[in-house]
Amino acid sequence: MPSKEKLLVANKFHRETIVKLDSQFDTHHLWKCSAKEKHELIQMLQGECKAVATGSWECDEIVYELNSLEFIATFGVGVDGIDFDVTGKRGIKVSNTPGVLNDAVADIAMALILATVRGIIKADKFVRNGSWALSLFPASHSLAGKTLGIIGLGRIGHAIVDRALTFKLNIAYHNRSPKPHPYSYYSSISELAADSDILLNLLPGGDETREIIGKEAFLSLGPDGIFINVGRGSSVDEHALIEALDQGIIAGAGLDVYANEPVVPASLKGSENVVLLPHIGSGTIETSRDMGNLVIQNLEAFFDGIPLITEVAQ
Repeated sequence: MPSKEKLLVANKFHRETIVKLDSQFDTHHLWKCSAKEKHELIQMLQGECKAVATGSWECDEIVYELNSLEFIATFGVGVDGIDFDVTGKRGIKVSNTPGVLNDAVADIAMALILATVRGIIKADKFVRNGSWALSLFPASHSLAGKTLGIIGLGRIGHAIVDRALTFKLNIAYHNRSPKPHPYSYYSSISELAADSDILLNLLPGGDETREIIGKEAFLSLGPDGIFINVGRGSSVDEHALIEALDQGIIAGAGLDVYANEPVVPASLKGSENVVLLPHIGSGTIETSRDMGNLVIQNLEAFFDGIPLITEVAQ
């Protein structure tokens, strides 16, 4: 019986997937180790272990001390937890799990849009605290005819567009360059914000997008505008967002991601015009299962010496 390929599991990213990895590979769990044990494990695996499995949002830097490392399979789409300076220089391949989470994230984006624009969370509280017996709930805005401005129109963005069109929203977008879409293109985020009723961020993390959405964008969005973030928290200047909410520069926000997760600023938690979610965009049972299967498929491809299913360009 052939021996199993060695695999270093860097963090506890998804229990069901890790169980499958344990059955298919000779796994070694870095996340279970103390600091001293981590160094001992890396030394033990030197020259023998070629692959790492990890959550895309975090990868222990000690894995790069593994001189035989050739491949990192990540669970997630955004790969801001990977040190591409190291992987690029050493020719270490990286994969992620795009595509399978498009619908789940799109559902959450639309849920946040509805919750903020129609005041659903406030309305729920209004009923529960007995206010309905005393007065009518204030009228909210309709979605039909409003403009949804999307920052970063990719695969997830298209899934959101499919849903948004059903609600009769107009679509505009900002990318680094225009795409062959029938939607209005804006070369700057601020210009897009100025013409949008709802500004939706789908940007990935990383140095290139860090705090790219800030005060100027919120001023352009205006006092009736809604900001939605299901991209990465690091792409938003969180202090500018808090200021915009506190000062009425924008009307409200719906957030699934934050700059320093799982820490959420007290100012956001105390705000009545923000809907807060604990980064559950891709957090469905079905999506997590499919993401895990894609991690395994990429590992199988690597060990079989064939092209990766979803390799990240470097």
